[in-house]
Amino acid sequence: MLSLIVAAYLAIGAQYAILTPRWQVPDEPAHYNYIRFIVDTGALPTLDEGEYQQGYLAELTSRKFPPELSIAPLQYESWQPPLYYLLAAPLFLISSGDLLALRLFSLALGAGVIIFTCLAAREAVPRHPGVAIVAAGFTAFIPQHIAMMAGVNNDSLSELLIAVGLWLILRLHNNRSEANHFEVWNLKFEILNLEFVLLGFVIGLAFITKSQAYVLLPIAGLVLAFKWRRNFQSSASQTTNRHLPITQLAALFLPALLIGSLWWTRNIAVYGWPDFMGAIRHDHVVADQPRTNEWIEQLGATEVLRRFGQTTFQSFWGQFGWMGVVMDSRVYVVLLVYTVLLTGGAAGYWRTRGLEDSPISNYYLLTASALLTLGLYLFYNLTYVQHQGRYFFPALVPIGLAASLSLWRWGAMIEAATRRKIGWLAPVGALAGMAALSVWSLYRFIIPALR
Repeated sequence: MLSLIVAAYLAIGAQYAILTPRWQVPDEPAHYNYIRFIVDTGALPTLDEGEYQQGYLAELTSRKFPPELSIAPLQYESWQPPLYYLLAAPLFLISSGDLLALRLFSLALGAGVIIFTCLAAREAVPRHPGVAIVAAGFTAFIPQHIAMMAGVNNDSLSELLIAVGLWLILRLHNNRSEANHFEVWNLKFEILNLEFVLLGFVIGLAFITKSQAYVLLPIAGLVLAFKWRRNFQSSASQTTNRHLPITQLAALFLPALLIGSLWWTRNIAVYGWPDFMGAIRHDHVVADQPRTNEWIEQLGATEVLRRFGQTTFQSFWGQFGWMGVVMDSRVYVVLLVYTVLLTGGAAGYWRTRGLEDSPISNYYLLTASALLTLGLYLFYNLTYVQHQGRYFFPALVPIGLAASLSLWRWGAMIEAATRRKIGWLAPVGALAGMAALSVWSLYRFIIPALR
Protein backbone atom coordinates (compact mmCIF):
# COMPACT_ATOMS: atom_id res chain seq x y z
CA MET A 1 0.00 0.00 0.00
CA LEU A 2 2.85 2.41 0.78
CA SER A 3 4.31 1.77 -2.66
CA LEU A 4 0.96 2.72 -4.24
CA ILE A 5 0.86 5.95 -2.24
CA VAL A 6 4.40 6.86 -3.26
CA ALA A 7 3.67 6.00 -6.90
CA ALA A 8 0.53 8.16 -6.86
CA TYR A 9 2.46 11.00 -5.24
CA LEU A 10 5.18 10.80 -7.89
CA ALA A 11 2.61 10.69 -10.71
CA ILE A 12 0.78 13.76 -9.42
CA GLY A 13 3.98 15.56 -8.45
CA ALA A 14 5.51 14.99 -11.88
CA GLN A 15 2.52 16.78 -13.41
CA TYR A 16 3.13 19.71 -11.05
CA ALA A 17 6.83 19.75 -11.97
CA ILE A 18 6.13 19.66 -15.70
CA LEU A 19 3.11 21.97 -15.91
CA THR A 20 3.79 24.61 -13.27
CA PRO A 21 5.26 27.55 -15.20
CA ARG A 22 8.92 28.41 -14.68
CA TRP A 23 9.78 30.12 -11.41
CA GLN A 24 6.20 29.93 -10.11
CA VAL A 25 7.14 28.18 -6.88
CA PRO A 26 8.02 30.50 -3.97
CA ASP A 27 11.69 31.55 -4.03
CA GLU A 28 12.50 29.05 -6.79
CA PRO A 29 14.66 31.48 -8.83
CA ALA A 30 16.85 32.29 -5.83
CA HIS A 31 17.33 28.61 -4.99
CA TYR A 32 18.14 27.89 -8.64
CA ASN A 33 20.71 30.70 -8.69
CA TYR A 34 22.41 29.24 -5.59
CA ILE A 35 22.96 25.94 -7.43
CA ARG A 36 24.12 27.75 -10.54
CA PHE A 37 26.66 29.76 -8.54
CA ILE A 38 28.19 26.57 -7.13
CA VAL A 39 28.45 25.02 -10.60
CA ASP A 40 29.87 28.17 -12.18
CA THR A 41 32.41 29.06 -9.48
CA GLY A 42 33.07 25.90 -7.50
CA ALA A 43 32.46 27.89 -4.30
CA LEU A 44 29.60 28.76 -1.97
CA PRO A 45 27.86 32.10 -2.43
CA THR A 46 27.64 34.85 0.17
CA LEU A 47 24.67 37.08 0.80
CA ASP A 48 25.47 40.67 -0.13
CA GLU A 49 23.71 44.01 -0.36
CA GLY A 50 21.27 44.37 -3.24
CA GLU A 51 20.52 40.67 -3.63
CA TYR A 52 16.98 41.14 -2.31
CA GLN A 53 14.96 43.81 -4.12
CA GLN A 54 11.34 43.81 -3.03
CA GLY A 55 10.23 46.08 -5.88
CA TYR A 56 11.89 44.04 -8.60
CA LEU A 57 10.60 40.80 -7.10
CA ALA A 58 7.07 42.23 -6.99
CA GLU A 59 7.36 43.22 -10.66
CA LEU A 60 8.55 39.75 -11.63
CA THR A 61 5.74 37.97 -9.80
CA SER A 62 3.01 40.37 -10.94
CA ARG A 63 4.12 40.00 -14.59
CA LYS A 64 4.56 36.21 -14.26
CA PHE A 65 8.31 36.28 -14.86
CA PRO A 66 8.44 37.55 -18.45
CA PRO A 67 11.56 36.41 -20.34
CA GLU A 68 12.85 39.95 -20.80
CA LEU A 69 13.26 40.33 -17.03
CA SER A 70 16.24 38.37 -15.73
CA ILE A 71 16.10 36.28 -12.57
CA ALA A 72 19.87 36.67 -12.13
CA PRO A 73 19.58 39.43 -9.49
CA LEU A 74 17.58 37.12 -7.21
CA GLN A 75 20.36 35.83 -4.96
CA TYR A 76 18.74 36.29 -1.56
CA GLU A 77 18.84 32.58 -0.62
CA SER A 78 22.65 32.69 -0.61
CA TRP A 79 22.66 32.65 3.21
CA GLN A 80 21.07 29.18 3.34
CA PRO A 81 23.11 26.14 4.45
CA PRO A 82 24.58 24.37 1.42
CA LEU A 83 23.78 20.64 1.50
CA TYR A 84 20.74 20.63 -0.79
CA TYR A 85 22.49 22.81 -3.34
CA LEU A 86 25.66 20.73 -3.27
CA LEU A 87 23.65 17.57 -3.91
CA ALA A 88 21.77 19.24 -6.75
CA ALA A 89 24.88 20.71 -8.39
CA PRO A 90 25.96 17.52 -10.28
CA LEU A 91 22.46 17.20 -11.74
CA PHE A 92 22.55 20.87 -12.74
CA LEU A 93 25.85 20.26 -14.50
CA ILE A 94 24.71 17.09 -16.27
CA SER A 95 21.39 18.56 -17.38
CA SER A 96 22.85 21.96 -18.34
CA GLY A 97 20.73 23.63 -15.70
CA ASP A 98 17.43 22.08 -16.75
CA LEU A 99 14.74 23.30 -14.36
CA LEU A 100 12.56 20.21 -14.74
CA ALA A 101 15.42 17.90 -13.81
CA LEU A 102 16.00 19.87 -10.61
CA ARG A 103 12.29 19.87 -9.82
CA LEU A 104 12.15 16.10 -10.21
CA PHE A 105 15.17 15.78 -7.91
CA SER A 106 13.27 17.64 -5.20
CA LEU A 107 10.18 15.55 -5.89
CA ALA A 108 12.19 12.36 -5.33
CA LEU A 109 13.40 13.70 -1.97
CA GLY A 110 9.75 14.33 -1.14
CA ALA A 111 9.05 10.63 -1.72
CA GLY A 112 11.57 9.96 1.03
CA VAL A 113 9.57 12.24 3.33
CA ILE A 114 6.51 10.03 2.77
CA ILE A 115 8.41 6.81 3.39
CA PHE A 116 10.03 7.98 6.61
CA THR A 117 6.79 9.52 7.83
CA CYS A 118 5.37 6.01 7.54
CA LEU A 119 8.32 4.50 9.40
CA ALA A 120 8.17 7.10 12.16
CA ALA A 121 4.42 6.64 12.59
CA ARG A 122 4.97 2.87 12.73
CA GLU A 123 7.41 3.38 15.59
CA ALA A 124 4.96 5.68 17.37
CA VAL A 125 1.96 3.33 17.05
CA PRO A 126 3.51 -0.09 16.43
CA ARG A 127 0.36 -2.17 16.94
CA HIS A 128 -1.56 -0.56 14.09
CA PRO A 129 0.35 -0.60 10.78
CA GLY A 130 -2.63 0.92 8.97
CA VAL A 131 -2.16 4.10 10.98
CA ALA A 132 1.33 4.53 9.55
CA ILE A 133 0.10 4.00 5.98
CA VAL A 134 -2.62 6.64 6.31
CA ALA A 135 -0.16 9.07 7.95
CA ALA A 136 2.08 8.68 4.90
CA GLY A 137 -0.88 9.17 2.56
CA PHE A 138 -1.98 12.32 4.34
CA THR A 139 1.51 13.74 3.96
CA ALA A 140 1.64 12.71 0.29
CA PHE A 141 -1.57 14.32 -0.90
CA ILE A 142 -1.70 17.80 0.63
CA PRO A 143 -1.91 19.92 -2.55
CA GLN A 144 0.38 22.67 -1.24
CA HIS A 145 2.95 20.11 -0.14
CA ILE A 146 3.04 18.50 -3.57
CA ALA A 147 3.43 21.93 -5.15
CA MET A 148 6.40 22.71 -2.91
CA MET A 149 8.06 19.32 -3.36
CA ALA A 150 7.78 19.77 -7.14
CA GLY A 151 9.79 23.01 -7.04
CA VAL A 152 13.47 23.80 -6.63
CA ASN A 153 14.01 24.53 -2.93
CA ASN A 154 15.72 23.02 0.08
CA ASP A 155 12.46 22.22 1.89
CA SER A 156 12.39 18.70 0.47
CA LEU A 157 15.77 17.69 1.90
CA SER A 158 15.08 19.46 5.18
CA GLU A 159 11.77 17.65 5.66
CA LEU A 160 13.39 14.35 4.72
CA LEU A 161 16.09 14.74 7.36
CA ILE A 162 13.50 15.73 9.97
CA ALA A 163 11.43 12.63 9.17
CA VAL A 164 14.51 10.39 9.30
CA GLY A 165 15.58 12.02 12.56
CA LEU A 166 12.18 11.55 14.20
CA TRP A 167 12.12 7.92 13.09
CA LEU A 168 15.52 7.33 14.70
CA ILE A 169 14.48 9.22 17.84
CA LEU A 170 11.39 7.04 18.25
CA ARG A 171 13.44 3.89 17.61
CA LEU A 172 15.89 4.88 20.31
CA HIS A 173 13.08 5.72 22.67
CA ASN A 174 11.27 2.42 22.11
CA ASN A 175 14.45 0.36 22.43
CA ARG A 176 14.54 -0.75 26.06
CA SER A 177 17.46 -3.13 25.71
CA GLU A 178 20.55 -2.52 27.80
CA ALA A 179 23.57 -1.34 25.84
CA ASN A 180 26.92 -3.05 26.29
CA HIS A 181 29.00 -1.35 28.93
CA PHE A 182 32.27 -1.44 30.80
CA GLU A 183 32.74 -0.81 34.50
CA VAL A 184 35.26 1.47 36.22
CA TRP A 185 35.24 1.95 40.02
CA ASN A 186 31.76 0.44 40.28
CA LEU A 187 30.36 2.87 37.69
CA LYS A 188 28.99 1.57 34.39
CA PHE A 189 29.79 3.39 31.15
CA GLU A 190 27.77 2.52 28.06
CA ILE A 191 29.69 1.65 24.91
CA LEU A 192 28.89 3.91 21.97
CA ASN A 193 25.56 2.97 20.42
CA LEU A 194 25.64 3.15 16.63
CA GLU A 195 22.04 4.36 16.55
CA PHE A 196 23.04 7.40 18.61
CA VAL A 197 25.91 8.05 16.21
CA LEU A 198 23.58 7.73 13.23
CA LEU A 199 21.09 10.14 14.77
CA GLY A 200 23.90 12.59 15.49
CA PHE A 201 25.01 12.34 11.87
CA VAL A 202 21.46 13.05 10.64
CA ILE A 203 21.19 16.06 12.96
CA GLY A 204 24.51 17.31 11.65
CA LEU A 205 23.23 17.05 8.08
CA ALA A 206 20.11 18.93 9.17
CA PHE A 207 22.34 21.73 10.50
CA ILE A 208 23.82 22.20 7.02
CA THR A 209 20.47 21.96 5.21
CA LYS A 210 18.01 24.46 6.70
CA SER A 211 17.46 26.19 10.02
CA GLN A 212 13.94 24.77 10.41
CA ALA A 213 15.51 21.33 10.78
CA TYR A 214 17.26 22.43 13.97
CA VAL A 215 14.14 21.26 15.82
CA LEU A 216 15.71 17.80 15.82
CA LEU A 217 18.34 18.85 18.35
CA PRO A 218 16.06 19.58 21.34
CA ILE A 219 13.90 16.53 20.54
CA ALA A 220 17.03 14.36 20.59
CA GLY A 221 17.93 15.89 23.94
CA LEU A 222 14.43 15.11 25.18
CA VAL A 223 14.63 11.45 24.19
CA LEU A 224 17.95 11.19 26.02
CA ALA A 225 16.29 12.63 29.10
CA PHE A 226 13.46 10.09 28.81
CA LYS A 227 15.92 7.20 28.48
CA TRP A 228 18.07 8.33 31.39
CA ARG A 229 15.00 8.86 33.56
CA ARG A 230 13.78 5.36 32.70
CA ASN A 231 17.17 3.87 33.54
CA PHE A 232 17.31 5.65 36.87
CA GLN A 233 13.77 4.60 37.77
CA SER A 234 14.50 0.97 36.95
CA SER A 235 17.49 0.97 39.30
CA ALA A 236 16.35 3.48 41.90
CA SER A 237 17.59 1.37 44.77
CA GLN A 238 20.82 0.27 43.06
CA THR A 239 23.06 3.29 42.66
CA THR A 240 25.94 1.27 41.28
CA ASN A 241 23.80 0.06 38.37
CA ARG A 242 22.97 3.48 37.15
CA HIS A 243 24.51 4.22 33.78
CA LEU A 244 26.39 7.42 33.24
CA PRO A 245 25.15 9.09 30.03
CA ILE A 246 28.53 10.40 28.93
CA THR A 247 29.02 8.09 25.95
CA GLN A 248 25.42 8.45 24.74
CA LEU A 249 25.78 12.20 24.93
CA ALA A 250 29.05 12.11 23.01
CA ALA A 251 27.77 9.63 20.41
CA LEU A 252 24.78 11.84 19.68
CA PHE A 253 26.08 15.37 19.85
CA LEU A 254 29.71 15.13 18.72
CA PRO A 255 28.88 14.11 15.11
CA ALA A 256 26.14 16.72 14.95
CA LEU A 257 28.30 19.54 16.27
CA LEU A 258 31.32 18.56 14.19
CA ILE A 259 29.31 18.69 10.96
CA GLY A 260 27.48 21.85 11.95
CA SER A 261 30.67 23.59 13.02
CA LEU A 262 32.00 23.40 9.46
CA TRP A 263 29.17 25.68 8.34
CA TRP A 264 29.10 27.87 11.43
CA THR A 265 32.85 28.51 11.27
CA ARG A 266 32.62 29.46 7.63
CA ASN A 267 29.81 31.92 8.37
CA ILE A 268 31.76 33.57 11.18
CA ALA A 269 34.69 33.97 8.82
CA VAL A 270 32.45 35.53 6.15
CA TYR A 271 29.92 37.55 8.17
CA GLY A 272 31.73 38.01 11.46
CA TRP A 273 30.86 37.06 15.03
CA PRO A 274 28.21 36.28 16.24
CA ASP A 275 26.51 35.68 12.90
CA PHE A 276 27.27 31.95 12.79
CA MET A 277 24.06 31.18 10.84
CA GLY A 278 24.10 34.17 8.49
CA ALA A 279 20.75 35.28 9.91
CA ILE A 280 21.97 38.73 10.95
CA ARG A 281 23.24 39.41 7.43
CA HIS A 282 19.95 38.08 6.03
CA ASP A 283 17.88 40.43 8.20
CA HIS A 284 20.01 43.35 7.05
CA VAL A 285 19.79 42.51 3.34
CA VAL A 286 16.00 41.92 3.32
CA ALA A 287 15.28 45.10 5.24
CA ASP A 288 12.57 46.17 2.78
CA GLN A 289 10.61 42.93 3.15
CA PRO A 290 7.09 43.57 4.55
CA ARG A 291 7.20 43.70 8.35
CA THR A 292 4.53 42.85 10.88
CA ASN A 293 4.79 46.10 12.85
CA GLU A 294 4.26 48.11 9.64
CA TRP A 295 1.16 46.09 8.82
CA ILE A 296 -0.20 46.62 12.32
CA GLU A 297 0.31 50.38 11.98
CA GLN A 298 -1.45 50.43 8.61
CA LEU A 299 -4.22 47.86 9.12
CA GLY A 300 -4.60 47.41 12.85
CA ALA A 301 -3.83 44.35 14.97
CA THR A 302 -7.26 42.76 14.49
CA GLU A 303 -7.06 42.82 10.71
CA VAL A 304 -3.49 41.51 10.73
CA LEU A 305 -4.54 38.62 12.98
CA ARG A 306 -7.48 37.86 10.68
CA ARG A 307 -5.23 37.80 7.63
CA PHE A 308 -2.66 35.75 9.49
CA GLY A 309 -5.20 33.07 10.38
CA GLN A 310 -6.95 32.97 7.02
CA THR A 311 -3.82 32.97 4.89
CA THR A 312 -2.03 30.46 7.10
CA PHE A 313 -4.96 28.04 6.82
CA GLN A 314 -5.42 28.51 3.08
CA SER A 315 -1.72 28.23 2.28
CA PHE A 316 -1.33 25.04 4.32
CA TRP A 317 -3.80 23.30 2.04
CA GLY A 318 -3.21 25.24 -1.15
CA GLN A 319 -2.43 28.83 -2.07
CA PHE A 320 -0.15 28.48 -5.00
CA GLY A 321 2.45 30.37 -7.00
CA TRP A 322 3.86 33.22 -4.98
CA MET A 323 0.77 33.12 -2.72
CA GLY A 324 -1.28 34.69 -5.50
CA VAL A 325 -3.31 31.69 -6.69
CA VAL A 326 -6.17 30.85 -4.35
CA MET A 327 -8.73 28.11 -4.75
CA ASP A 328 -12.47 28.63 -4.88
CA SER A 329 -13.78 29.79 -1.50
CA ARG A 330 -16.07 26.77 -1.36
CA VAL A 331 -13.03 24.49 -1.43
CA TYR A 332 -11.64 26.21 1.66
CA VAL A 333 -15.00 25.81 3.42
CA VAL A 334 -14.88 22.07 2.77
CA LEU A 335 -11.25 21.97 3.94
CA LEU A 336 -12.21 23.87 7.09
CA VAL A 337 -14.89 21.28 7.88
CA TYR A 338 -12.36 18.54 7.16
CA THR A 339 -9.84 20.17 9.49
CA VAL A 340 -12.42 20.46 12.27
CA LEU A 341 -13.37 16.80 11.84
CA LEU A 342 -9.71 15.78 11.93
CA THR A 343 -9.15 17.79 15.10
CA GLY A 344 -12.22 16.31 16.77
CA GLY A 345 -11.30 12.78 15.78
CA ALA A 346 -7.76 13.17 17.09
CA ALA A 347 -9.08 14.51 20.39
CA GLY A 348 -11.49 11.58 20.62
CA TYR A 349 -8.69 9.10 19.95
CA TRP A 350 -6.57 10.65 22.66
CA ARG A 351 -9.37 10.37 25.22
CA THR A 352 -10.33 6.79 24.46
CA ARG A 353 -7.38 4.88 23.00
CA GLY A 354 -4.28 7.03 22.95
CA LEU A 355 -2.77 5.64 26.13
CA GLU A 356 -3.25 2.00 25.16
CA ASP A 357 -1.58 1.74 21.77
CA SER A 358 1.93 2.96 22.55
CA PRO A 359 3.94 4.70 25.27
CA ILE A 360 2.51 8.13 25.92
CA SER A 361 6.01 9.57 25.73
CA ASN A 362 6.02 8.78 21.98
CA TYR A 363 3.24 11.33 21.65
CA TYR A 364 5.12 13.77 23.87
CA LEU A 365 8.16 13.63 21.58
CA LEU A 366 6.14 14.20 18.42
CA THR A 367 4.02 16.89 20.04
CA ALA A 368 7.16 18.68 21.17
CA SER A 369 8.50 18.70 17.60
CA ALA A 370 5.21 20.12 16.32
CA LEU A 371 5.15 22.80 19.00
CA LEU A 372 8.72 23.83 18.23
CA THR A 373 7.83 24.19 14.55
CA LEU A 374 4.77 26.25 15.50
CA GLY A 375 6.91 28.40 17.80
CA LEU A 376 9.42 29.12 15.04
CA TYR A 377 6.58 30.10 12.70
CA LEU A 378 5.04 32.48 15.22
CA PHE A 379 8.43 33.94 16.12
CA TYR A 380 9.28 34.60 12.48
CA ASN A 381 5.95 36.31 11.94
CA LEU A 382 6.55 38.65 14.85
CA THR A 383 9.07 40.39 12.58
CA TYR A 384 8.17 39.55 8.97
CA VAL A 385 4.85 39.08 7.21
CA GLN A 386 5.21 35.42 6.31
CA HIS A 387 1.70 34.02 6.59
CA GLN A 388 2.56 30.80 4.80
CA GLY A 389 1.18 27.51 6.04
CA ARG A 390 3.97 25.63 4.28
CA TYR A 391 6.16 26.51 7.24
CA PHE A 392 4.22 23.85 9.14
CA PHE A 393 5.42 21.12 6.79
CA PRO A 394 8.50 20.33 8.93
CA ALA A 395 5.90 19.02 11.42
CA LEU A 396 4.17 16.71 8.94
CA VAL A 397 5.21 13.58 10.83
CA PRO A 398 3.18 14.49 13.95
CA ILE A 399 0.48 16.20 11.87
CA GLY A 400 0.14 13.19 9.59
CA LEU A 401 0.04 10.81 12.54
CA ALA A 402 -2.65 12.88 14.28
CA ALA A 403 -4.70 13.01 11.08
CA SER A 404 -4.38 9.26 10.60
CA LEU A 405 -5.44 8.47 14.16
CA SER A 406 -8.39 10.78 13.68
CA LEU A 407 -9.50 9.13 10.45
CA TRP A 408 -9.27 5.67 11.98
CA ARG A 409 -11.25 6.97 14.96
CA TRP A 410 -13.99 8.18 12.63
CA GLY A 411 -13.87 4.79 10.90
CA ALA A 412 -14.44 3.05 14.23
CA MET A 413 -17.41 5.32 14.92
CA ILE A 414 -18.87 4.49 11.49
CA GLU A 415 -18.52 0.78 12.23
CA ALA A 416 -20.17 1.21 15.60
CA ALA A 417 -23.07 3.10 14.04
CA THR A 418 -23.60 0.77 11.07
CA ARG A 419 -22.45 -2.50 12.68
CA ARG A 420 -20.60 -3.26 9.48
CA LYS A 421 -16.86 -3.61 8.83
CA ILE A 422 -16.61 -0.49 6.71
CA GLY A 423 -14.46 1.70 8.94
CA TRP A 424 -11.67 1.64 6.38
CA LEU A 425 -13.82 3.84 4.14
CA ALA A 426 -13.05 6.92 6.28
CA PRO A 427 -9.24 6.95 5.80
CA VAL A 428 -9.33 5.58 2.25
CA GLY A 429 -12.03 8.03 1.19
CA ALA A 430 -10.20 10.96 2.77
CA LEU A 431 -6.91 10.13 1.05
CA ALA A 432 -8.63 9.60 -2.30
CA GLY A 433 -10.32 12.96 -1.93
CA MET A 434 -7.04 14.70 -1.10
CA ALA A 435 -5.33 13.10 -4.10
CA ALA A 436 -8.18 14.17 -6.37
CA LEU A 437 -8.03 17.72 -4.96
CA SER A 438 -4.30 17.84 -5.69
CA VAL A 439 -4.86 16.97 -9.34
CA TRP A 440 -7.86 19.28 -9.66
CA SER A 441 -5.97 22.18 -8.07
CA LEU A 442 -3.27 21.96 -10.72
CA TYR A 443 -5.59 21.96 -13.70
CA ARG A 444 -8.39 24.13 -12.32
CA PHE A 445 -6.43 26.84 -10.49
CA ILE A 446 -2.66 26.81 -11.03
CA ILE A 447 -2.35 26.41 -14.78
CA PRO A 448 -5.13 28.86 -15.74
CA ALA A 449 -3.88 31.50 -13.29
CA LEU A 450 -0.18 31.34 -14.09
CA ARG A 451 -0.16 30.93 -17.86
